[in-house]
Amino acid sequence: MAVDVSQIASVETEPGTLPATMTAWVIREERLGEPVDAFQLEEIETPTPGAFEVVVRVMAAGVNFNNVWAALGEPVSVMKYGDHPQYGHHIGGSDASGIVWKVGEGVTRWKPGDEVVIHCNQASYEDPEVHGLDPLAAPSQQIWGYETTWGSFAQFTKVQAQQLLPKPAHLSWEEAASYGLTYFTAYRMLMDQAKLQPGHRVLIWGAAGGLGVFATQLCKIAGAQSVGVVSSAEKGELIKQLGAVDYIDRNEYKGMMRRGGETPEEDKARFKESRRFCKAVEEKLGGAPDIVFEHVGRATFPTSVLAVKPFGKVVICGATSGFQLDFDVRYLWMKQKQIIGSHFANAWEATKANELIEQSLVRPVLWQTMGFEKVAEAHQLLRDNKHLGKIAILVGATAEGQGKTADGPGAIRAEVGA
Repeated sequence: MAVDVSQIASVETEPGTLPATMTAWVIREERLGEPVDAFQLEEIETPTPGAFEVVVRVMAAGVNFNNVWAALGEPVSVMKYGDHPQYGHHIGGSDASGIVWKVGEGVTRWKPGDEVVIHCNQASYEDPEVHGLDPLAAPSQQIWGYETTWGSFAQFTKVQAQQLLPKPAHLSWEEAASYGLTYFTAYRMLMDQAKLQPGHRVLIWGAAGGLGVFATQLCKIAGAQSVGVVSSAEKGELIKQLGAVDYIDRNEYKGMMRRGGETPEEDKARFKESRRFCKAVEEKLGGAPDIVFEHVGRATFPTSVLAVKPFGKVVICGATSGFQLDFDVRYLWMKQKQIIGSHFANAWEATKANELIEQSLVRPVLWQTMGFEKVAEAHQLLRDNKHLGKIAILVGATAEGQGKTADGPGAIRAEVGA
């Protein structure tokens, strides 16, 4: 049935009481495909919170590539796992800011009316890993709004209470919804997994992208030196503004990118280019990097292993250019280098990272804010690589700038990308 999106910001109940239905952008298995087709507006039953759960009225949501995959049903359809078989639909969205509307049994830290940001890691409270090892190690671990339904592209969303963080008062709703997934991922990679220290030298791939802009800022406030790899001088100047000591334009080293299937002669030429790149990195950093911040994968990983110093660390959270990696392992074992995998963040890391946002030591980087009616269009922009940075979606907010209740610098508005 037709849905009137002009009424999205209107809610007929006060905090503490949920309306019977809500409007949401819904993906269903029978229409998996391009985002503009897979995402459709529906009026559905509002979820109710169970024990240790909270329902939040979404004021703004952030757009990430994970729900392009959800729309396409690739590489694996989300509809077969998580809570999707129970509900039969997928509501995406793994970043959000909003207002606590109703709390479930056992929730004592949050109450209706609280303004919050949501981090996207979920795990069962019954898993022992949650209570001493790390929630990311729990067999039940899932990314909310991707591996689960009830994400942020709806008037209301249902989350675990441990996912809530205080909304920074100096940020608007859309700014507060723009940073969680990428920033908390970068925080865990550097601060927890790679043990970033003052004086460290760090090479950041895709430094002007969603992860890289936060990695660059974290290096700056930690007292580390970073050099970022970017695709233009304009993006290089942005990361210098964020704290990088310098940048390298990747277009000057196209020959170092691993494509796969190279002939021995081509591989020899690629290795020579990688050597030239490593020399440039060392010149700009004053030495080989202690840490390489990786998320590109196949194209860059052989160079990352080569570039990092002996006993240094390559920390990786993704593989946008391909996940089948090959490299000369002699440079790993002979120089006793380390490869460390990292995935999102736990609640403690998200809390500590959010405190840096509250103190304005780290700032979100936001490209564009769109209305709720453009959720499908926004994901199609990502699918077609026509976006120029992070997109936020207004849901309960009626205009940009709402929700800011304290003075302080907001998001940096910039066109960004790897």
